[in-house]
Amino acid sequence: MTRVRPRRATMALFKPLARPSRTAPESIPEPRSSAVIDWAAYIDGQRVDTETVADAVRLVRDGELADNGNGMGFVWIGLHEPDAAELERLAPVFGLHPLAVEDAIHAHQRPKLERYDDVQFFVMKTVGLVDRHDGDVVETGEIMIFCGPDFVVTVRHGRHGDLRRVRRRLEADPGRLNLGPTAVVHAIVDHVVDGYMCVAEAVQDDIDEVEEAVFSPGRTDESRRIYRLKREVIQLKRAVGPLAGPLRSLAGRRFVPPEIKEYLRDVEDHLTRVRDQVESYDELLNPILQAHMTQVTVADNQDMRRISAWGAIIMLPTAVTGVYGMNFDNMPALHTEWGYVAVLAVIAVMCLALHRGFRKNGWL
Repeated sequence: MTRVRPRRATMALFKPLARPSRTAPESIPEPRSSAVIDWAAYIDGQRVDTETVADAVRLVRDGELADNGNGMGFVWIGLHEPDAAELERLAPVFGLHPLAVEDAIHAHQRPKLERYDDVQFFVMKTVGLVDRHDGDVVETGEIMIFCGPDFVVTVRHGRHGDLRRVRRRLEADPGRLNLGPTAVVHAIVDHVVDGYMCVAEAVQDDIDEVEEAVFSPGRTDESRRIYRLKREVIQLKRAVGPLAGPLRSLAGRRFVPPEIKEYLRDVEDHLTRVRDQVESYDELLNPILQAHMTQVTVADNQDMRRISAWGAIIMLPTAVTGVYGMNFDNMPALHTEWGYVAVLAVIAVMCLALHRGFRKNGWL
């Protein structure tokens, strides 16, 4: 049975808000005057819509869970980039610790799991692909979860990790939703890890394209793209790697039902696979970058040899004509009729000989 808390600040929770339309396309943000995206009370796995957030809290905490008062109920409130005032109005209602509230407002936190009395504070990083003029790049965000005995408050920062599909999927499975707030936590974690897998596969495709371009016969400059991929891999490692510890700790907490622990272990297995995959990307990009830089050096050396060979060929007639331009009276063949033609012939023969020698040695 869900523990009922005193009303405390429930009456002063929020002013009435127009509920967002649930049929609007997810890609079109709806105008709103609050960071609250959605809220609902869930009783015995069924969603109960209310006019205000305060009504949903009262519905759960006043014992109106079922006709006999023995049902399972909790409140799920979703916020997107709230300001300090909005989140601080929630804090006294659900007993949120000031330090956790500050972290949720300012974001930029490492993945972690912290406990404040009976409230669990879970932080995860989200990742997604953003289309830029020079290709897709990885962008990160954050999701903070306040999980208590009868509530879940999710705070999202960034454009990625939208939870409306997660909410609809859970609402379509009342049996899972009836397990309580930890079912919501598992669904969100699973959604975030699935996002890691999708982005990791996209990065893998980019690495395959770069590798093919580097080792192709044609000359291409892939250094900028390789460095961008290395930065994306670093962002993925910062999101994926630190999450393993908090997720393992969450699966071992006593308040998590055994059914949810099994699902959390499955998510942990997926996370381990993604982490190993991302670490292999870094190991693969380093030799690709070294091979590319070696190819650039070899190409530069080839260009320098060509330039040097043509310079030597051009310097030969310059040297001969320079000698005959010294205006001395006594010079061989200077006053003969065939002297000019003979010098040109000698220059041509020597230039052809140099050209043939350079081509034979691979310089031209």
